[in-house]
Amino acid sequence: MAVLNCDKPVIAAVNGAAVGWGMDLTLFCDIRIASERAKFGELFIKRGLVSDIGGLWRLPQIVGPSKAAELLFTGDIIGAQEAERIGLVSRVVAENDLIPTAMDMARKIAANPPIAMRFMKQGLRMTAPGDPREMGAYVMQSLAYLFTTEDHREGALSFVEKREPVFKGR
Repeated sequence: MAVLNCDKPVIAAVNGAAVGWGMDLTLFCDIRIASERAKFGELFIKRGLVSDIGGLWRLPQIVGPSKAAELLFTGDIIGAQEAERIGLVSRVVAENDLIPTAMDMARKIAANPPIAMRFMKQGLRMTAPGDPREMGAYVMQSLAYLFTTEDHREGALSFVEKREPVFKGR
């Protein structure tokens, strides 16, 4: 949550797979720019777990509740173009242009008055529904239980063994 509470704008430059907690980390950023080879996915359900607050709290704010539910419930991985189409990233650029584009954006933002920028970011956080601390407590409680289930063990083992999991609801 440190990224979310940072009083300066944070830009994610994604140039590969941002899945699981990697995706959640990008969701905490204010602006997400992706290269054409970037991929995004909330894979937690495939491992018998719930997403962290990035997926459960931020993702619905960014892409809407229905699309967030689809991504969270299926664990599907989407490409950069689809991520841009649904508003997950603000733009997609060629791989070689990713860092220069992110740095240009950072310079443009940094040229603005810092105090006003801090208030702007705080105002954006205030418009987000719900309390991320409550969501964080829910996630911790849920994960504490889910880590003990056979379904989680099967999800993790199937990943290591590179096979489809067989869940039994235990």
